[in-house]
Amino acid sequence: MSTVVLVDTKSSKRDAGEVEVKGELHPSAAQRAWLMRGLSQPGGKLPLFDESGQRISPRTIQSSIEHGWAEPWFANPTKPDWLVCKLTELGRAALRRR
Repeated sequence: MSTVVLVDTKSSKRDAGEVEVKGELHPSAAQRAWLMRGLSQPGGKLPLFDESGQRISPRTIQSSIEHGWAEPWFANPTKPDWLVCKLTELGRAALRRR
């Protein structure tokens, strides 16, 4: 199921840098960079860290989950506060739209 979210682009309190283009919600630059990395991983596994070794922002992860672009994959027993996620088909479609 797809959800359309309207974003007020004039508001200074936008959620995670979301951008609405022609009625469709697109991932922000940070979300897009994170989601793109899942395309080349087995099962669409999304990384916990960026290319510089910095932890991916929990806000980026949570917002992507809320939009259906990513989903939790399994619990991380050594770091329960870290979400191990995978790219969804909706996420793949969002990446193709741009």
